[in-house]
Amino acid sequence: MHSHTLDDWRHEHVFLGAAHDRNERRTWLVVGLTAAMMVTEIAGGTLFGSMALLADGWHMSTHAGALAIAAFAYRFARRHARDPRFAFGTGKLGDLAAFASAVLLALIALLIGYESVARVFQPVPIHYAEATAIAAVGLVVNLLSAWILGAGHDHGHDDHHHEHDHNLHAAFFHVMADALTSVLAIVGLLVAWFHGWTWLDPAIGLVGALVIAHWSWRLIRDAGAVLLDAAPDTALAAAIRTRLERGDDRIADLHVWRVGPGHHAAIVSLVSDSPLPVDDYKMRLADLARLSHVTVEVHRCNHSH
Repeated sequence: MHSHTLDDWRHEHVFLGAAHDRNERRTWLVVGLTAAMMVTEIAGGTLFGSMALLADGWHMSTHAGALAIAAFAYRFARRHARDPRFAFGTGKLGDLAAFASAVLLALIALLIGYESVARVFQPVPIHYAEATAIAAVGLVVNLLSAWILGAGHDHGHDDHHHEHDHNLHAAFFHVMADALTSVLAIVGLLVAWFHGWTWLDPAIGLVGALVIAHWSWRLIRDAGAVLLDAAPDTALAAAIRTRLERGDDRIADLHVWRVGPGHHAAIVSLVSDSPLPVDDYKMRLADLARLSHVTVEVHRCNHSH
């Protein structure tokens, strides 16, 4: 025992996602693009007297704020990854940022819905040419931003959403919400311009609000589950049971939760007639890649009870 130092038994609690640094760089780039477009729209709206452009510019400012939350969350999580104050590292900070962003997204949906309903009853004059042109530029910026974020965004594994970087999802959803409102705005403006259907612009706004609200709910549900330590991975829990429950070894208590993108922790309480050393049980779990932190306690079964 004395030939080893305590450092031989200690381990790090760094549970950041595998693409953390790359996703952080991409998010900062999108923050810059979004902020530049926001300033352009507000300036254009002021110059051309377009309320629609001004409203979209300020709407984009809320997305820029949400994207900045995501970017700062990446930076804080990276800088404090080894801070001993965080019992299981800072891997879940992205989920906290995602939850905050999702709440902002829900508020944006409510505001768009409210504004759309108001404009059905009180139409405002629209400067079609200027509004359509800048909305088109906004769409290009949003699609570029979505492409930048999408390169690190896992689309094809919805059955494994527990592996996702929810912070990146939040940033992606904000950009897609902007892209969606730009597409809907362009369609509504063009149709209203050529056919005089002024009611179509606010009606399409309501559709956009509903879609954004749906994205927001998905993000609140997924990020909230991680923050509340909901068991996110039933397959991983089943694999732990399969590997540990051999012979007369039985699991009395099992807790599995996510501590970061692609990282899970487990606390296992085992009961056995002839218990093995704890390290033997840990070795049975060593090949589970998503299991990054394991605590095992073993109790000898007493047949007198």
